[in-house]
Amino acid sequence: MDARITDLRPATTEREIRVELAAAYRLVDYFGWTELIYGHLTARVPGPKPHFLINPYGLNYDEITASNLVKIDVDGNIVEDTPYPVNKAGFVIHSAVHMVEDSDNHVVMHTHTRAGMAISALEDGLLNISMNATMFHERLSYHEYEGPSFYLDERERLQQSVGENKALILRNHGLLTTGKTVPEAFMRLYRLERSAQVQIDAAAAGKLHIVGDNVAAHSRDGVESFIADGTQNGGGMDYGRLEFAALCRKLDKIDPSYRD
Repeated sequence: MDARITDLRPATTEREIRVELAAAYRLVDYFGWTELIYGHLTARVPGPKPHFLINPYGLNYDEITASNLVKIDVDGNIVEDTPYPVNKAGFVIHSAVHMVEDSDNHVVMHTHTRAGMAISALEDGLLNISMNATMFHERLSYHEYEGPSFYLDERERLQQSVGENKALILRNHGLLTTGKTVPEAFMRLYRLERSAQVQIDAAAAGKLHIVGDNVAAHSRDGVESFIADGTQNGGGMDYGRLEFAALCRKLDKIDPSYRD
């Protein structure tokens, strides 16, 4: 077992980031968030050039491993020998975030889940009806649907839509989260996805009880304070690492081949 994940140290090498990103792909599969072979989770690797890891196009998420992740540049071009292709068009959304200079959004995760797409199609978007949802109060951006994001000129508008936030709902499309690390981006995606699921379930059951803005802001600030407090966050670890390590231990019991 990779001791770094077990003892909760941050990833610093390309190999360690590969293992974490492969684990994230397996977890997306485990939670049932896949849309066939589509959607991407991308992560920047250390080095002087802006290079990123992305899934091999055509593989199921449960087939992705640390070694078969493909390294690409900011335009989606493959920069190292690999037998696998990449979905270059699918990287347009990710590159819009990655190419922002001086950004700490090193990881981008984008999904087409049933609940996420349903929320993206609602005029009111995500509502403050759960604790998870309040975490995104005034921390969530929206981007209007322009089609399947095949065209590079959309990148500038995507950048403007994201702004300073780390979570984005792509209208009539799906969910997107960012982070400095794989655990951070994944835990943000988990909470955004869970917020969407709860809202769809609650709306189907009856009239929604929506939390007021003041209480939602208080709830958000409390959670953010908890995350920032080193004594309560596993000794000052980066956001999401404690939970992500637990999920990796779960994966190791099921199928540790993501580490290969």
